[in-house]
Amino acid sequence: MDLRDLYQEVILDHNKRPRNFGVLEGGSQAAGHNPMCGDRVSVYVRMEGGRVAEARFTGNGCAISKASASMMTEAVTGHTAEEVRGMFSTFQEMVTGKCEADDEKVGKLVVLSGVSEYPSRVKCAMLAWHALQAAIEGASKTVSTE
Repeated sequence: MDLRDLYQEVILDHNKRPRNFGVLEGGSQAAGHNPMCGDRVSVYVRMEGGRVAEARFTGNGCAISKASASMMTEAVTGHTAEEVRGMFSTFQEMVTGKCEADDEKVGKLVVLSGVSEYPSRVKCAMLAWHALQAAIEGASKTVSTE
């Protein structure tokens, strides 16, 4: 099996069976909207002791948007807000093609590295990450990719 095929399967799996999908009570929440394609996501985060104790999301959008949100919630759990900011930057550099895909830096999120070949899809991959940043900062607002 080709690595691209495996990546595609992982993305489709997270789209069909998203992890951590649903509302999280008792945490911060922020929404994200990509007006270009209509993707909408709400990200919920509960912090404990300065770390992400739980992250969840709801919304609808394309396979890239949902897979990115699903994988993000898994990746950030247990990390500090500062670590999450670093993950955000590294992930953004990867999907924009500014750095090589490195699973030691981004873990399973490396499957989304192919997004860099489709600039119009970068906003789909980043939408949940922008909403997560707002939720961690306690900004209960809607962020936009525009």
